[in-house]
Amino acid sequence: MTIQKEVRLPDIGDFKDVEVIELLVAEGDRVGVEDSLLTLESDKASMEIPSPHAGTISALKIAVGDRINVGDVIALMGVDDDAAGDEPPAGEPAPEPETAALEEPELIPAGQPPERPAPVPPMPMGSGGKPHASPSVRRFARELGVDLNLVGGSGLKGRITKDDVQRFVKSTMSGAAAPAAGGAMSMPSTPVIDFSQFGEIDVQPLGRIKKLSGAHLRQSWISVPHVTQFDEADITDLEAFRKAQKEVAANREIRLTFMPFLMKAVANAMAAMPEFNSSLSPDGENLILKRYVNIGVAVDTPNGLVVPVIKDVDKKGVFELAGDLMAISQKARDGKLAPGDMQGGCFTISSLGGIGGTQFTPIVNAPEVAILGVSRSGMKPVWNGAEFAPRMILPLALSYDHRVIDGAQGVRFTTYLSGLLSDIRRLLL
Repeated sequence: MTIQKEVRLPDIGDFKDVEVIELLVAEGDRVGVEDSLLTLESDKASMEIPSPHAGTISALKIAVGDRINVGDVIALMGVDDDAAGDEPPAGEPAPEPETAALEEPELIPAGQPPERPAPVPPMPMGSGGKPHASPSVRRFARELGVDLNLVGGSGLKGRITKDDVQRFVKSTMSGAAAPAAGGAMSMPSTPVIDFSQFGEIDVQPLGRIKKLSGAHLRQSWISVPHVTQFDEADITDLEAFRKAQKEVAANREIRLTFMPFLMKAVANAMAAMPEFNSSLSPDGENLILKRYVNIGVAVDTPNGLVVPVIKDVDKKGVFELAGDLMAISQKARDGKLAPGDMQGGCFTISSLGGIGGTQFTPIVNAPEVAILGVSRSGMKPVWNGAEFAPRMILPLALSYDHRVIDGAQGVRFTTYLSGLLSDIRRLLL
């Protein structure tokens, strides 16, 4: 015997008027338990809603573009009587099996207030363990399509509660990271290994700069969705011009390297594409566009990597930038950089060309949204339409925050920058 049941939108957290962006079933379709029925989209994330029953879709009560709330009827479903009988009557909680009641509670001494247990982080993926949750919570999670392996438990002995599942759904729908331990982001810790058991070792303390920069880089890598765009620039003519100006620079007691030219080209590209001179607001709702152009340049020092910032790059000439770069690089190597020397950056350039290598993927220096990596240039044969000619080619690697910069913007930036470096006269246009 088949009975008609209403399928309603389950509790998806503190969201109202969530838009239906896709219907995954049609009237007459046969679906199983947990088969996806539709897709909802909040401001920042989407979620598929699974079927709580197995049966046949009799009628759909919603359409694409509708905005629905918890409890709204999604569809009518014909459910087999034996399957429907397994469901508790509407409004009644699912009964707990006897095995759930056999768990012995912890004893609390008289007069002592109960202590809230420390939340337990989600189980590691692939651990093979079973999440600690009651049958009713498991059923609730199935209705929402939530994998309990991803949910941290805040209940007694790490038990996952209904509130934990709701927090997980709310965090997912708002575009945040999956909460663990009551909402805090849980990252796997480095395993503690006694390496001395394998042979002789030496222990050296990590330098202060590497400790500070390491923590910042780790946070940037975790919080920023990185994409790296690789490209090349023909700098043959630019290099010839730079070498021709070395004597003029020497008379001013300036060492004219390639970096000031690259900084001017980057500043020009940032003016043409303002998204690269921006930062994402902490709430992720707004883009903060900057009207100044300060570029950080990574400097290798005996104590570690530092990134001093050259201010107002767009307002300075190549010789002035070369002088600023010499002065601040020397301060960095002497360990005399002031806090203000490393603040206010809009974009970072990291050049390893003086050491070697062909390409690398630099880490975005958050809250900036992009960083340019430069490797060693070299002569390559390039087809000019009639023959192969030797040209000086510079490898470029642009890493960017994919929340702000998309792939098309990334390749437009490197293409534009490559054009400027190939013909420096374009900087005058």
